[in-house]
Amino acid sequence: MELNPAIVQPLLDWYRANARDLPWRHNVTPYRVWIYEIMLQQTRVETVKGYFARFLAALPDIPALAAVPEQALLKLWEGLGYYSRARNLQKAAQCVVAQYGGELPASYEALLQLPGIGSYTAGAIASIAFGLPVPAVDGNVLRVLTRVAADRSDIADPRTKKAVEAALRPLMPGAASGSLNQAFMELGATVCVPNAPPYCLECPLVALCEGHLQGIAETLPFKKPKPPRRVEARTIFVLEQEGRLALRRRPPKGLLASLWELPGAEGHLDDAGVVAAVRALGLEPVRLYPLPPAKHIFTHVEWRMNGWRVQLAPGKSGALTWATRAELQDKYPLPSAFRPFLQEWTNRNHEK
Repeated sequence: MELNPAIVQPLLDWYRANARDLPWRHNVTPYRVWIYEIMLQQTRVETVKGYFARFLAALPDIPALAAVPEQALLKLWEGLGYYSRARNLQKAAQCVVAQYGGELPASYEALLQLPGIGSYTAGAIASIAFGLPVPAVDGNVLRVLTRVAADRSDIADPRTKKAVEAALRPLMPGAASGSLNQAFMELGATVCVPNAPPYCLECPLVALCEGHLQGIAETLPFKKPKPPRRVEARTIFVLEQEGRLALRRRPPKGLLASLWELPGAEGHLDDAGVVAAVRALGLEPVRLYPLPPAKHIFTHVEWRMNGWRVQLAPGKSGALTWATRAELQDKYPLPSAFRPFLQEWTNRNHEK
């Protein structure tokens, strides 16, 4: 890929005039840049705002992140998904405490060695927080620049990202590199948008964009289709006993590793199947109530779930953990896949 150096100044001027007022653009520090960049991966800006504020209030610096109990960390992350991001944050924080005295290193190469930090995040921290002349290429930047260059390379191919990084590197404007990287991200988020026609007439690069000039901007970027997600049918149990709800811990590896979940079973069970499955857990069902179905989409798997609220006879607890409503709120992190069923229980118990 070849890029026209003339794109730099119009984009910087546009960014200064049009950048959104986002909380992480104030009081810029390496730690704050790192946290919001990880949170924004595969998560919407509006969602991240509240999480960012709560996270920084609870864990204001790297030593605090390194030392927090994992369950407390995951509770702060609850609902953001992709929990490996939170675990890698803590692993990296522990490395930073051990190797760099609790402060992120002002080196792109050193940042790359930390768990969970790839070329994009390292470039963002290095350029935005430290003013180093390195690119930060994410999906927004790939989309913008393949349109600007009329490049039909597959953006899902890691070689395309490396080619874009190489093309951008000589254009980095010294200490203003962080502003340029953010300008590309902002342009991709607000003007050169995904899954819709770009707003070319509002773009500061319209006169320099080969995709627009050739009339092919809407066809770019090119991305090879993903294979279809695997669909799994599941039945989720909301097991109630004397005002408490049953939880269990997922296995330490695999999907939603080590997180808490509502117990369940594979397949869509009828009432007789639910009774048998609950008894297999060492519990005795008294009443069953069907719940509205729900689905949840992970990266490679889609869960299609039926739910049952099950009132249990007192006494038997099985090999499960039992939580009050307050403990669910404060102690146990549950993935958002279970929220449709959990919400019904918490609302009903709150009304009592």
